Amino acid sequence: MAATLAPIPSADLSGDGADLARFGYQPVLHRKLGRYASFAAGFSFVSILTTIFQFFGFGYSFGGAAFFWSWPIVFAGQFLVALNFAELAARYPISGCIYQWSRRLGGELVGWFAGWMMIIAQIVTAAAAAIALQVVLPSIWSGFQLVGTDTALTSPSGATNAVLLGSVLLVVTTLINVIGIDLMARINSIGVTVEIVGVLAIVALFFTGTERGPGVVLHTDQAAPGPYWAAFLVSGLMAAYVMVGFDSAGELSEETKNPRRVAPRTILTALSVSALGGGLMLLGALMAAPSLSDGALASDGLAYVLTAKLDSPAGKVLLGCVAVAITVCTLAIQTAGSRLMFSMARDGKLPFAGRLAAVHPRYGTPVLPAIVIGVLGIGLLVLNLGNAAMFATLASVCIVTLYLAYLLVTVPLLVRRWTGLPDPGTDARLFSLGRFGIPVNALAVVWGVAMVVNLAWPRAEVYTPEGGGWWMRWAAPLFVLLVLAVGVVVHRLVAGWSRGVRSGEPAPQPA
Repeated sequence: MAATLAPIPSADLSGDGADLARFGYQPVLHRKLGRYASFAAGFSFVSILTTIFQFFGFGYSFGGAAFFWSWPIVFAGQFLVALNFAELAARYPISGCIYQWSRRLGGELVGWFAGWMMIIAQIVTAAAAAIALQVVLPSIWSGFQLVGTDTALTSPSGATNAVLLGSVLLVVTTLINVIGIDLMARINSIGVTVEIVGVLAIVALFFTGTERGPGVVLHTDQAAPGPYWAAFLVSGLMAAYVMVGFDSAGELSEETKNPRRVAPRTILTALSVSALGGGLMLLGALMAAPSLSDGALASDGLAYVLTAKLDSPAGKVLLGCVAVAITVCTLAIQTAGSRLMFSMARDGKLPFAGRLAAVHPRYGTPVLPAIVIGVLGIGLLVLNLGNAAMFATLASVCIVTLYLAYLLVTVPLLVRRWTGLPDPGTDARLFSLGRFGIPVNALAVVWGVAMVVNLAWPRAEVYTPEGGGWWMRWAAPLFVLLVLAVGVVVHRLVAGWSRGVRSGEPAPQPA
């Protein structure tokens, strides 16, 4: 039976524990996050320093300098989604927000698959963020290259070293997540501050060392062959990979003070600040690049511009900021994923639910979900040893499941608005889209569907650039089908356990 939209309690909204109890949950997590820490959770998940360093070359190699325009377009589309999320965050301040919002809008089954797909995406994304250390640390100090001398991710020694560095990072982030939200918040907030300073420094460096004017963003001469619209659509995947995870403030609602007011603002602020900083970095890099046509901008991306404009010590300091950004990005993804897993387990929706929902009495954290995500992330990193192209493909296609999870929130919400059921924006005290709810929601759904199609389209130049089997080219739709198929099996197992417990029959216990 579909859950109804939650009524706004008449009590004071500052009574966060009592507020949560009205949803049927006991406040067991430690509520210590303030506004900046909440913002930092979303900003560090997006992590423009991490992701733009990873994907700038991809976008430029397809769209040339004019690929810049894909950035504001993707921001506009994702901001439509964020507006809906902000409204829901004010009404449902519960951990595991994508799952919780979806099941309260579309029913238990829809909510379960939204949570399931989001968990898969977060595990893969955590591994993909951790492996990015290989792109940065050996450039700062050769001693970070523990295996061989070739630092390229696609080389045997580079792949092995990437697994080692990424595994160490995941062990560290797991320990931080286990120890408590207070430590996580402090480290994350410091890391985000370092990242913001790094972004400002890089933007200043680029804009004071320009080689050409802002008109460069109209150049299409370095685009991939064929009609430009096709190349532009591919280049837009770069921005689509980056501008996700802004909902993390909602994932941590039960650990945020006054979440009904703080979470909506920080969801919108995290995405907006990321878009502004990232846009300035893209524009500055295109204006400051020594050359647009020698191939280095497509192959080396921002690192090429940065090393060309800085002497070694200063450049290494900024690369250090990137390493910090990668660290807090991995930490934020793992934190969000562990809260989502905890939230689903608390409702008995996952195998071993009792253990996954257990909260450490001293630290106030769901310990096992953090460990599970860390272990699975390291397992995925090992895949890079045998097939770096496979890992890169997996990291790309998992974004499709994340966008699908977002759709499993925005589509049921639009249905409820359209059919005249209680609208979430009815309380003037909280963030509301008001009469703009239906058009903004409808545009967000159209945008989400378009992005899923664009991301999953079986383009050889994206999924098999160096050749490969047909299944790699169709990796995105096949991955989604696999996730859904495994999800059906897991869901039935959990449902079977639940029925066995209710009927008194002997059944394997998920706890």
